[in-house]
Amino acid sequence: MTKLEQLIEELCPNGVEYRKLSEVTTIERGRRIVKEQLSHDSGYPVFQNSLTPMGFHTDSNYPAETSYVIGAGAAGEIGYCKEDFWAADDCFPIVCGDSVINRYVYHFLLWQQPVLLSKVRKASIPRLSRSVIENIMIPVPPLPVQSEIVRILDNFTELTAELTAELTAELTARKKQYEYYTEQLMNFGDNVKMLTLGEIGSVKMCKRILKSQTNTEGGIPFYKIGTFGREPDAFISEEVFEEYKEKYSYPKKGDILISCSGTIGRTVVFDGEPAYFQDSNIVWLEHDEKIVTNKYLQYCYKKQPWQISTGGTIARLYNDNILKARIPVPPIEEQERIVAILDRFDTLCNDISAGLPAEIEARQKQYEYYRDKLLTFKELIAN
Repeated sequence: MTKLEQLIEELCPNGVEYRKLSEVTTIERGRRIVKEQLSHDSGYPVFQNSLTPMGFHTDSNYPAETSYVIGAGAAGEIGYCKEDFWAADDCFPIVCGDSVINRYVYHFLLWQQPVLLSKVRKASIPRLSRSVIENIMIPVPPLPVQSEIVRILDNFTELTAELTAELTAELTARKKQYEYYTEQLMNFGDNVKMLTLGEIGSVKMCKRILKSQTNTEGGIPFYKIGTFGREPDAFISEEVFEEYKEKYSYPKKGDILISCSGTIGRTVVFDGEPAYFQDSNIVWLEHDEKIVTNKYLQYCYKKQPWQISTGGTIARLYNDNILKARIPVPPIEEQERIVAILDRFDTLCNDISAGLPAEIEARQKQYEYYRDKLLTFKELIAN
């Protein structure tokens, strides 16, 4: 039997009382503050319409270890400040009475957050009424039971924070290592020849597709503003795709596609799956891979300081600037050796990057599972 089970059996074996939150706490409203009173970097944090401080103030109006609910803007978000703070007028601090622990109330409100969010009034500024918070029914077990629940749930949150910090530090270290080796491996000095991309090949792009030729229902994915590798912007029919693919430029599998607008310089290896790309926004270099391999080119592109034109309304990378870019061109064997090393680092970084949110999500689900179990009590029926 766990310590919590022992406490429940000893202190509340027949269930616990459920009461309105307003009966065991006071849901107050913060006090208005103007921007002129705020500092950017010193003082007490000021919470208004989000969990991110809007600034800092010389005074505080609530003590550390206080829960609060955002009432406007990010309405329904639940906060808990571990230091003294200033609650502004769109913030509802919760002052606990003798029968509940503030941290217990915080975990309870996180559990009830879907209810709060469902009551938010959707207007130009989303708002949550204080009465909604006041009328939530909260189980009120004896204080030792609350303390043990808080201890268990806090352990989950602390373990998640520690794991996140460890994985983030590992990812940062691997990225620095990757950058170091990229610099070392691709810094040849005067030992290899430098060629412009124009000396290696020519820039190619697909034929322009008109808006009237696209649809939003389905067909061949069409990418137009550097979003390739993500959701397509639209679709074109198979008939148009086959006609244009036969008549005009089209990348071959393995070509490195370059975004020339939007996320300028972003590269993706074309996997050969049917897709069509907007002219001038997404281009590739048609060249002889006996001189430069595509994979080596991709690493050159990532390191390349592209000359981006910003004179117009939209910044972009023009074909002429691509062709003028200079890269080192070692023998093919050396290119393949460099690619093999950098691919390993790239895979390692990607594995950690993918694993980080997945691990955090798994821990969050574990926390929510136990929170649901721990905060569900049999209701005490009065005689």
